[in-house]
Amino acid sequence: MLATPGPLPSAAVEDRWAFEVKQDGQRAMVYLPGDGTILLRARSGTDITAAYPELFPLAGARGARSAVLDGEIVVLDEQGRSDFERLQQRMGLAGSPAKAARMAGRVPAHLMLFDLVHLDGQLLTGLPYAERRELLEGLGLAGPAWSTPSAITGHGAEAWEMAREAGLEGLIAKRLTSRYEPGARSKTWVKIKVHRLADVVIGGWVPGRGRLAGLPGAVLVGERRDGSLHYAGSVGTGWSEAERTRLAALLQAAGIDTCPFAQVPPVAGARWVLPRLVGEVRYTSRTRAGRLRHPSWHRLRPDLAPGGPA
Repeated sequence: MLATPGPLPSAAVEDRWAFEVKQDGQRAMVYLPGDGTILLRARSGTDITAAYPELFPLAGARGARSAVLDGEIVVLDEQGRSDFERLQQRMGLAGSPAKAARMAGRVPAHLMLFDLVHLDGQLLTGLPYAERRELLEGLGLAGPAWSTPSAITGHGAEAWEMAREAGLEGLIAKRLTSRYEPGARSKTWVKIKVHRLADVVIGGWVPGRGRLAGLPGAVLVGERRDGSLHYAGSVGTGWSEAERTRLAALLQAAGIDTCPFAQVPPVAGARWVLPRLVGEVRYTSRTRAGRLRHPSWHRLRPDLAPGGPA
């Protein structure tokens, strides 16, 4: 079951919703048949069990009772937040058990469990979320590499503010009466992202294709540090058609032959511009190299100088 992007439920109805932290990891269905084995499947249906050997002991945590659980596999940073960049070192290793075992010692994964869809031979998808959640918490699944993070009923604004201050990706709001809809992107589960803002300088762009021919498909942005412009990422979403057309004219007028970034970004077909246009972008987090994750265009900032704060 997938969540639909949307706003925070209003204070008038928030007591009908539960709020969970949105994890930035790899979604997994966990099959525990009760015979001492475990099977992990990704959203695609791929068997990813061998990629995460530290989760094997979960097979014995339920004894001989069977269960199917829904969760997210993450790698935690020093502050206990999910870090997708670190997790990428663990993904794709299902076909290399020996390497997966080595990486488990260096970059340990953790399974966050948030739903229960099958228990002791009984299908639970028809039960409301509140009842499934109570059954899940009753299992007491907490171990060295797995846990059942708490969910808060009501108090959505406070939960969102806590997520923002903690540097988390956002929240998932789940209607207490919602049934589990396998494969569906349901409006009874809502993902609310905590977007951050950054002022960036445009140093280049990549032409669009098809209906965007002649217009920017993406702009290459950077931030000023130590007197140099350091590449921060590529932004390709967030414009209206009018905004994209206006930006195209500004970029054409600012064209230059040399790259203005301290290091040339590894972007094919890039065109360079004088680093004088400042924009504001939304993003969810940063990589360890300082690159913006999931950036989208917000607006031009003609009130800021390109050499000013970024």
